[in-house]
Amino acid sequence: MQKNMTEKADSSSWVRKKIFMGMTFREYLKSCVTLTNGIAALILIVSVPVMIYRLVYGLGPSTNLSDTNPWGIWIGIDVLSGIALAAGGLVIGTAYYLFGMKEYHHFVRPAILTSLLGYLFAVLGLLFDLGRYYRLPYPMVVSFGLSSIMFLIAWHFALYIMVLFVEWSPALWEWLNMRKARQWFSRMAVWATVFGVIIAGGHQSALGALFLIAPGKLHPLWYSELLPLYFLISAIIAGLSIVIFESALTRRIFTEKVEHFDSGRFDRLTISLGKASSAALFTYFFLKLLGLAHAHTWPLLSTPYGFWFLFEMLACVLLPAFLFAYGVRYRNAKVTRWTALLAITGIVLNRVNTSIIAFNWNAPERYYPLWSEVVITVGIITMAVIAFRWIVNRMAILHEHPDYESSH
Repeated sequence: MQKNMTEKADSSSWVRKKIFMGMTFREYLKSCVTLTNGIAALILIVSVPVMIYRLVYGLGPSTNLSDTNPWGIWIGIDVLSGIALAAGGLVIGTAYYLFGMKEYHHFVRPAILTSLLGYLFAVLGLLFDLGRYYRLPYPMVVSFGLSSIMFLIAWHFALYIMVLFVEWSPALWEWLNMRKARQWFSRMAVWATVFGVIIAGGHQSALGALFLIAPGKLHPLWYSELLPLYFLISAIIAGLSIVIFESALTRRIFTEKVEHFDSGRFDRLTISLGKASSAALFTYFFLKLLGLAHAHTWPLLSTPYGFWFLFEMLACVLLPAFLFAYGVRYRNAKVTRWTALLAITGIVLNRVNTSIIAFNWNAPERYYPLWSEVVITVGIITMAVIAFRWIVNRMAILHEHPDYESSH
């Protein structure tokens, strides 16, 4: 009896410490009563039933998708944009583990966690986009399409999620106080990163290669034989930009967890990331010009689609390239952070243009998302943000765990 009571008390103590962050259940519930939590709860109350409705009743009554327009905002935003923005783990992980840039240590865990959640919730978004969503595991175990780009992407997604879990899991083992598991996975991180560079580079470019099979459907200004390269470089830009912007945002929100990190050093590292972003954006811009010259599509720039293309290139590529360079030249971290947000917007716009606006551009039937598609997308993004905050509040993501600090 005494033993059972002791075990129950230990279990209760563990839940209180690890789940409720040292508070009682009642105190924890009171701490959750905030404006942001209220907004998040409202979004989930609306979006979760819509998600269930979509899974039960199918694509027909819950979307505006059709045989002519089979790809909507779930592909354009949830998958294509989400995967591009999840490249932060690839960029920072490569810089830290492979190139030995140890000064970016504090950027590694949040970037990898963001990438892991980005991929997991992109898969969730894909679940709603597939008519027979219950066949999602088929490419893994039932039907191998060895000559299909989709097969390549499916396997790359699965393998890269495992890579990201290996890279992120030391924080989980520290939270669970499992030293041997933490030690083993920490040793695996370098090898996982090497494997991840190959995998992530492959599927980021493969997402662009998907559109090579539809030359008649994608507008000539966006269609190019260089699409795989465009997607890869723009994913690197997205990865760098999301790390810059997210690190500034988390530093402001989770102030108590990063108070030990010197602000001057943080600004210097942010500007360094801005320098790399500027170089990548200029490279991307000139490659796009090369694509236009190779395809002889200059006359199309004076059409309505051409004006939209110019807006994307000038406002979302060339302008942030110069603004990043300005931030580096004048050591202005604030300009660099806001420019990162502009670059992120540009990458999302590019993915939406490629998969929706410029896709089926000459078809008589145009696609506009149904309200339920928008609600599900907002719900998925909200879930990802909640998951990120839940983990950061409990695990050593933005700071070093006091019991493992010396071994970092």
